[in-house]
Amino acid sequence: MSVIIVFLFVIAGFAGWWLSHQRLMSRPWLEQGLAGDVVAFDRSALPTAKIGLGVFLAVVGCLFALFTSAYFMRMALSDWQPLPLPRLLWLNTGVLILSSVALQCAVVAARKRQIDMVRLGLATAGLTALAFLVGQLVAWRQLTDDGYLLSSNPANSFFYLITGMHGLHILGGLVGLGRTTAGAWNGARPERLRLGIELCAMYWHFLLFVWLAIFALLAGWAATFIDICRQLLT
Repeated sequence: MSVIIVFLFVIAGFAGWWLSHQRLMSRPWLEQGLAGDVVAFDRSALPTAKIGLGVFLAVVGCLFALFTSAYFMRMALSDWQPLPLPRLLWLNTGVLILSSVALQCAVVAARKRQIDMVRLGLATAGLTALAFLVGQLVAWRQLTDDGYLLSSNPANSFFYLITGMHGLHILGGLVGLGRTTAGAWNGARPERLRLGIELCAMYWHFLLFVWLAIFALLAGWAATFIDICRQLLT
């Protein structure tokens, strides 16, 4: 239960930070400028698509929080034998970070209407995301070759389940990223293209955060952090 609470607090902090950057609490009637500018701002301050994606990511965050809680409860039993963390996961983590950075660069370029940089950022993000998925499959292959099969131990099952669920979310994100990338090459409207890129970046940053939490969990660092939190609360 404490794991879920900690994870949800982090999700709430992430959501609060994001909402603060959307100027949700701004008062457009006090803004300086023409009335048309105020109306345009009021319509674009917080698009419905961003709200919908935020709700979806909150649900996904709760799902991974439940997986994490189940992981901690199951590892307390005597038959738990943690499998070694493949070194390739370090490289995969760096690749996913690069993918997230590339999308953020695309966001900045879209705001400046630098279409060439937008295309470069989107292409880089897509290719590095694919490389991450391929790297995850290679890591799975290494573990199975070493005898760490899905049904051999509960720790193995959790590893494949959690990393597989994260990989499926990356794969789903690639569909949206592909549509946005196609729009960048087909001359989509700048406002629509910018919104699509911002949604992709928001999704990617969240999945990067989730993967870092998963990586810390599988490496054993999360258990140490939870023990420290429990000691501070007692």
